Amino acid sequence: MLRQLKSAARSRWVERAPHRLWLLGRADALFSFFEADCRNPLGGYFELDEAGKPMAPGADGGLPPSRNLHITTRLVHAFGIASLMGRPGAANIVDHGMDFLWSGHRDATNGGYHWGVGYGTLTDPTKQAYGHAHVLLAGATAKAAGHPDADRLIADVTDILVSRFWEQDPGAVAEEFTADWQPIGDYRGQNSNMHLTESLMAAFEVTDDTEYLRRAESIAELIVDRFASRNGWRLPEHFDGKWNLTLDYVGNPMFKPYGSTPGHWLEWARLLLQLWELGGRKLGWLPDAAQNLFRLAVTEGWDSKRGGFYYTVGWDGKPSVPDRFWWPCCEGIGAAHFLASITGDPFYEDWYRRIWDFTTDHLIDRMTGAFIPQLDAEDRPATNPFYGRPDIYHSVQACLIPLLPTSGSLVHGLMTEGIRL
Repeated sequence: MLRQLKSAARSRWVERAPHRLWLLGRADALFSFFEADCRNPLGGYFELDEAGKPMAPGADGGLPPSRNLHITTRLVHAFGIASLMGRPGAANIVDHGMDFLWSGHRDATNGGYHWGVGYGTLTDPTKQAYGHAHVLLAGATAKAAGHPDADRLIADVTDILVSRFWEQDPGAVAEEFTADWQPIGDYRGQNSNMHLTESLMAAFEVTDDTEYLRRAESIAELIVDRFASRNGWRLPEHFDGKWNLTLDYVGNPMFKPYGSTPGHWLEWARLLLQLWELGGRKLGWLPDAAQNLFRLAVTEGWDSKRGGFYYTVGWDGKPSVPDRFWWPCCEGIGAAHFLASITGDPFYEDWYRRIWDFTTDHLIDRMTGAFIPQLDAEDRPATNPFYGRPDIYHSVQACLIPLLPTSGSLVHGLMTEGIRL
């Protein structure tokens, strides 16, 4: 069990007002970059290029123009956070996305939310657990920010998650369905379930409905306590319909790559500690698991020569996709902050500083303040699977999570504590 200690070694960066102001400055730059041109006048949001302009058709590898569910929901979440911080204009951006979630992504005939919406057609009509998890997150953040349609969205997507996706025996969700709810294959994935854990906790925080928390604990027990702990903490990503590991699975390189993803180990480390706090610190395995996942990530996933986290490693622990992406560093920052705050161990403060040093030197575009999504082996910006400047879900949270207590989510902290300098 972790102990709540105060560091006796040295003051942490987050205890210093100049560092806290620096974090706020980075968040401000991200909001400024996205708020100018992210709104699509036809509904939803544009994906942006390196200059912050709507990405030209074909710039993402030749795919047709599409407004995808994870982009819509994550920008609602991000600007819901901005609205809670008192950022002028943020509520209008939230309202724009909330409207499109209901009128554009939502399937009024069959229920659920389509993944990809084009212009007069659906680019991807499937119903995916990953996307629905983010709909719940968007609804929870919108509710915290006072949006009038948030309760309607939360109720609607909760019903879909429970009636269509949730599988009682494993205590987790199935992956994807056709538009009329026919199962697509027998794949089960940890990524969608991890994000649903985050969203269930967010929904619990704004509704006080303990059923959300119970389901979050169920998923964590399955994915981390059952599978990761028995795999040397190298988190399994892919399973078949009976939740048997499929270690040789190769899927979508953005959401379902081969091997294991150290960024997810870091993401789970923070989420497990948040779940521990929200559950009254009753599940003793959660903090120990968080430490194990973090320590393996910085041991096996960190590029010791160039810095940054490898995107994926194989089951031998060696890099599979050695490019370094921005989002594992963002998740490492949040996890290091949580662990340093709860344990007082300077090991985590050292890593908090090391990850920020690398991120600042290599991943923050000095001209715009946006994060460069990926680097190749020579530290050069690279593309595929990411193009332009991806949404700010990971990056803005990395800037703001360290400014708030570890007793809940970023949104909960803004609701209850606010940011203090």
